[in-house]
Amino acid sequence: MKQNWIYSLLVVIAASSYGVLSTIVKVAMQHGYTTAEAVTSQYFFGFLMALLLFILTQRTLPNITKSGAVTLIFAGIFTALTGIVYGQSLNYLPASLAVVMLFQFTWIGLFMNCFVSRRLPSRIELFSLAFLLAGTILAAGIIDVDLSQIAWQGWALGLAAAFTFAAFLQINARKVEGVTMVGRTFILSVIALLVISIFLTPEIIWNGQLGTGLWKFGMALGLFGIILPILLFSIAAPKVGGALVSILSAMELPVAIIVSVLVLNESLTMIQVGGIILVLFGMVLPSYFTAKKMRAIEKKNNETNSI
Repeated sequence: MKQNWIYSLLVVIAASSYGVLSTIVKVAMQHGYTTAEAVTSQYFFGFLMALLLFILTQRTLPNITKSGAVTLIFAGIFTALTGIVYGQSLNYLPASLAVVMLFQFTWIGLFMNCFVSRRLPSRIELFSLAFLLAGTILAAGIIDVDLSQIAWQGWALGLAAAFTFAAFLQINARKVEGVTMVGRTFILSVIALLVISIFLTPEIIWNGQLGTGLWKFGMALGLFGIILPILLFSIAAPKVGGALVSILSAMELPVAIIVSVLVLNESLTMIQVGGIILVLFGMVLPSYFTAKKMRAIEKKNNETNSI
């Protein structure tokens, strides 16, 4: 029972680290860097940290099966695609609306899991989604925002980011035999860097741009956007399951809002506070009922064994 809560907590911490990214990118933009440069530096330094971690802790190369290799390749690709399309969506969407669009990964991920598992969503999962979506709209503070002038590219890129992030969560919830968590993080970082180098600005690695101060943002983004989330998701997601991972990852939104308030001095209204509370309630709801169900099963088993 305690282990289940620990794995759920690791998912929450991993999602929370993603919530820090938008603020770091905004600060980097204030210093004159583009979103493409910031995202590229994130994956470059994420790769370097993963490589260092791999060298310090691993003595042999992982023995990966064919199915395991496919899982890792797609997980790395969707990690990179999320960074690419979400960064591009910020060129069309207000930051608050971009977060809302990305946050659609909650219901997309749940229905992905239901489709793969060939099941219908449970009543608790649907209730949880209702709280999450309502809380998202309130917490992001977009009720009074004029949405009529937003280009269709913004909507499309925002929804694409939600889809790729949901796909990453679902794929990363699969177990891969013969690979340690550190090895898994390193492999994903290599694949993601290769994809990023094709679509964004790999020239920052050799043109001296990193030395102008971009390296500071790259290290922070690499830690919170690559090392912590991939490592923790790799540990916890296979134990928690794809559906619950999508719901618990809702912690990303409250963290993104709170960090932006503390660092960027953005305003926080009581409506947003109410939205954050709804998100947290929707996030905890399925975990509570899962724990309650498991306690009932354990009690029943104990009664059976005592007879």
